[in-house]
Amino acid sequence: MDPLILGIFQYIGPNGTIGSAWQHPDDESANFTSVKHWTRLAQRFEQAKFDLLFFADSYGFPVIDDELIPAAVREGRGIPQGDPVAVIAAVAAATERLGFIVTASTTVEPPAANARRFSTLDHFTDGRIGWNIVTGSSGATAARLMGKPLIAHDERYDMADDYVELSLKLWEGSWDDDALVLDKERNVYADPAKVHMIHHEGPYFRADGVLTMPPSRQRTPLLVQAGTSGRGMQFAGKHAEVVFVAGGDPERVARNIAAIRQAAVEAGRAPDSIKILVGALFLAGATSGDARLTHERMLAMSTSEAAAAIFAGNTGVDLMSMDPDKPLTEQHTEQGLSNLQRYLGGNGTPAPTVREIIEDFRVTGINGSVFVGSGVEIADQVEEFVRITDADGFLIQPHLTPGTYDDVIEHLLPELRARGLARDEYVGDTLRERIFGVGNAHLPESHHGAKYRAGTARPGELSVGGTR
Repeated sequence: MDPLILGIFQYIGPNGTIGSAWQHPDDESANFTSVKHWTRLAQRFEQAKFDLLFFADSYGFPVIDDELIPAAVREGRGIPQGDPVAVIAAVAAATERLGFIVTASTTVEPPAANARRFSTLDHFTDGRIGWNIVTGSSGATAARLMGKPLIAHDERYDMADDYVELSLKLWEGSWDDDALVLDKERNVYADPAKVHMIHHEGPYFRADGVLTMPPSRQRTPLLVQAGTSGRGMQFAGKHAEVVFVAGGDPERVARNIAAIRQAAVEAGRAPDSIKILVGALFLAGATSGDARLTHERMLAMSTSEAAAAIFAGNTGVDLMSMDPDKPLTEQHTEQGLSNLQRYLGGNGTPAPTVREIIEDFRVTGINGSVFVGSGVEIADQVEEFVRITDADGFLIQPHLTPGTYDDVIEHLLPELRARGLARDEYVGDTLRERIFGVGNAHLPESHHGAKYRAGTARPGELSVGGTR
């Protein structure tokens, strides 16, 4: 096996992904409002040579019947949650090689504003930024907060197609590679003939103008997507370079990964043009007993009530109001469709009962896979999981912050490195090179966004305007 891509998964909020861990005396996640908390963590991750730090985000919050869910507020589950963009400049300044993936929605603000922000971030990080493209998480509450109607699930992806298309035109088409002159004696900052207006008239967005930031190291940030609904996979096949999928049953994960790779092929790309990362929690210990004790203590801090609250916030489905001994009565949602489909059964597997869903969510969380054991035992589990699923790596989620990561660094990473499953040095200067190899800082020619690159538009393709 090749070395795995290993990233860290975090919210700008308290708690890990399972249970209410902030109450533990060793947990520091309640310090999420301190920039020093994040710079210290980022430096720790860089010292350990993790590839990237992934920030999840949502404007939504857990409600039922238009009322905040008391368990969520009481335990700090799904609320509060801060803006990850605000911390990126600080953690970038505190590190040199660690990559960053930031979540931003295609339903909140105009594409040009988002494009300029990510171009600025790519400059400030020296090419270490990626965009996790979401169409809306906890969509109903986020929409009401923004004073907007909830847009149907598949239409949100139609909008996202148009949103990303416009963004690619701005990033790739506004400036030639050699547009900057920086001649102080002649007072020529940039060559006007090499800076171009772009024109976009799409089904949802229109724009006439120029990206007001010059080209960054990557031009376009690394494009990341999460979600395994049918429409989400189609979107990933066209746009994504990295896809984040939930863990859980390896056979189900394998089917999702195979479907994503097939979606890339159907979009005219190679199946390995998309790297796939699985959400996982590694509870590593010096011995099996140490790890099992950590696991037991984690589950003691995870309640069924809070698990149902998180499920409701993500999907809009109130499990607590249903018969616990019957399967889901809801078969569709306009919110977190992937997490609903996770429990509908199929492929010869009966659908679980509501009681079983709540318990599964309580012990495995929103993203699925929990590996428990010594470093050797978890490394064995990882090898088997990757063999079955064909995953390219993991986003490592916390129980305790920073304790979970400290245990991974001490007990698991050395074993993964001994097996050639983890790098001990960084490869490449940009985030895209970290994922796809040195010399691949820009979108590949096989990605449809490359056709918008300034100076390379082919006849019949609306790419750039102005001086063209």
